[in-house]
Amino acid sequence: MNSAIRRLAVAAIILMLALMANSTYLQAFRAGDLNARNDNRRVRDSQFSVDRGPILIGSTPVAQSKPSTDRFQFQRTYAAGPVYAPVTGFYSYLYGRAGIELTQNAELNGSDPSMAFRRVIDVITNRRQQGASVTLTLNAAAQQAAYAGLAGKTGAVVAIEPKTGRVLALATRPSYDPNRLASHDLNDVSAAWKELTEAPGKPMSNRAVKELYPPGSTFKLVTAAAALSSGKYTPETKVHSPAELPLPQTTVPLVNENGRNCGGSDNATLTVALRNSCNTAFGTIGLDLKADALREQAAKFGFGERQLPELGAVASRFPADPNEPQTAQSAIGQFDVQATPLQMAMVAAGIANKGEVMKPYLVQNVKTHDLKTVSETKPESLHQAVTPEVAAQLTQMMVDVVANGTGKPGRISGVQVAGKTGTAQTSPERPPFAWFTAFAPADDPKIAVAVMIEDANIPRNDIAGGTLAAPIAKRVMEAVLGQ
Repeated sequence: MNSAIRRLAVAAIILMLALMANSTYLQAFRAGDLNARNDNRRVRDSQFSVDRGPILIGSTPVAQSKPSTDRFQFQRTYAAGPVYAPVTGFYSYLYGRAGIELTQNAELNGSDPSMAFRRVIDVITNRRQQGASVTLTLNAAAQQAAYAGLAGKTGAVVAIEPKTGRVLALATRPSYDPNRLASHDLNDVSAAWKELTEAPGKPMSNRAVKELYPPGSTFKLVTAAAALSSGKYTPETKVHSPAELPLPQTTVPLVNENGRNCGGSDNATLTVALRNSCNTAFGTIGLDLKADALREQAAKFGFGERQLPELGAVASRFPADPNEPQTAQSAIGQFDVQATPLQMAMVAAGIANKGEVMKPYLVQNVKTHDLKTVSETKPESLHQAVTPEVAAQLTQMMVDVVANGTGKPGRISGVQVAGKTGTAQTSPERPPFAWFTAFAPADDPKIAVAVMIEDANIPRNDIAGGTLAAPIAKRVMEAVLGQ
């Protein structure tokens, strides 16, 4: 009998110790993760009673919490919701958080460890906990211009300040209204979520940073950078550029879009090849330099790296092991080359900034409700993609594209614009992607921009980067330059 009692006592002690160990583990090591889970409604009930800090552009809130008369006490609201939705994201009782509302949640609700002293003061003074404000880098005029330019289209726009990496605009369409998901009428929220997630246009998709597309001829900037950096080419080097370029290992040639040779010659200069966006010329360069050189150059512009953690951007990519025909296709931004609009804006910004690619960022600073600075983002260099000399050569070639070539719709009166168009083919069943990436002024860049149009609801033959994307880029650049 005593033996049985002893065994039972030992078992009880072991279970008690296991319970204590598990409780200690959860509180000491897992508490942060569990509290941060989107589906933790107990924490969310508590957080909805916090005066959540605003998300600002300058001093203007684009997301803020206002007092409410229901059990939640505060209602999250979004000014011009669809315009900023890809950046702000949403704050929803049922569906958690997205965008800045997710990645800056601890700062916005005041629970970040850096604000611990502020919380102690609030407890001592019997003041309700208040979140910090998050100020974004966006330029309101540029954001509005980007959003308006995408009206009636499916696509995205990203603009960057070349010298710092500050994101000046980040817009996608179709978009959605975060106010519908932040509502306290949970039946309405559920209905809105179902509608948005099932909508054919994918309005909640952040095409600017989370979707990958073939960059088409805008990638020729990367190929040109590799060519100039190799020492084998100058802007005046003549490149084989016939109407059709035979490729090894296949009977299918690489052809120019217009079915003709490059600018009236089978051997155009690199400048003329970029001006006219000659596929065969850049296919020739790709075969000459080989895939590794193109991949290494792409990596120096940021391919293969995840940028903008504020929004969880995906990494753009260059194919791992293409054969020779695939390398020629990759050199013109086709085959398996995939890029985000953010990435192609970084390419233009790197060239604009004398070859130095700056790390893009969206959060300018975080401040407590009494304006004490919690954190401030400083510009950070990412890579030296090309030398200043090569960047200067690329800049002049891109100026020529806008002044005399396919980028004419991107011209701004009194301002020298450097740019490159792109029209990326995918399959006969869907329209091509139209691209334009540019920066201005060419001699003292204040803005670099990339525009991608996925669908414009127009005939296939009317789709081109110059006609569709360049006018949007022009309006965004004008907004920043005050034109």
